[in-house]
Amino acid sequence: MLRLLTIELHKLKYNKSAKIISIVYFSLICFTAFIVSIEFNFGGVNFRVADQGIFNFPYVWHFNSWMTAWLKIFFAIVIVSIVANEYSNRTLKQNLIDGLSKREFLTSKVLTVLLFSFVSTIFLFIISLTLGLIFSDYNEFSIIFSDLEYLFAYFLKLFSFFSFCMFLAFLVKKSAFALGFLGLWQVIEGLIAILFQYIKVKTGTDLFESVYNFLPLNAMSDLIEEPFTRLGAVQSVATQLGEDINSNYEVPILSIFIVMAWSAIFIYGSYRILKKRDL
Repeated sequence: MLRLLTIELHKLKYNKSAKIISIVYFSLICFTAFIVSIEFNFGGVNFRVADQGIFNFPYVWHFNSWMTAWLKIFFAIVIVSIVANEYSNRTLKQNLIDGLSKREFLTSKVLTVLLFSFVSTIFLFIISLTLGLIFSDYNEFSIIFSDLEYLFAYFLKLFSFFSFCMFLAFLVKKSAFALGFLGLWQVIEGLIAILFQYIKVKTGTDLFESVYNFLPLNAMSDLIEEPFTRLGAVQSVATQLGEDINSNYEVPILSIFIVMAWSAIFIYGSYRILKKRDL
């Protein structure tokens, strides 16, 4: 395993675009944290986003996991490129000639996906913990380390998404086409959602729970519910307006199993493509 990962890291070492995109990814996370911690002055009124409770423990785990997940497309570009480059640079064929089996080759890519997901999660943990220790009103040990399941959901979300990107790269062999298909699939799921909403209005049949929640990108999205309505200020305003926000913010067990199943499907699909395709 270590040998296979070392091979991939050696390739990434000389991949300038991968290094640049990775730096941009982590820099954006830090930059976002920096911006929300700055105090602004609007017409003599001092305002700082961090003072609104978004970095309170344990809410910070939920908020940062949901927000940072939007940046996963940067690492997705890296995943797609390192697979597509194997075809364009013919290094895939050379690896096989040098004695690497197709199973080992795929394993090296999966290990890279795991590494990216793990490093991103650890980085998110460090950033969130730091922001929480600086801005949180609650510093009890039991509160600080509660709700860490959002980090697990974040890791799983990234791993599944990157596995999907890897599968698309193996399928079409071109970075631009793989990313284009990824965008197209997002549109397809959106159109399916509109169709199901139309069916619900017309017939009363709700297909979201039975069908739509099993689609890959939606299942990944369901892992982490939006955090904004969980804020005390939002809850207070909603109460004053007579609205009752009654959302379930827990990480859904069903979504975890669905996403894990899709991850296995993507990895197995990549292996079948690699095994059957004439290189």
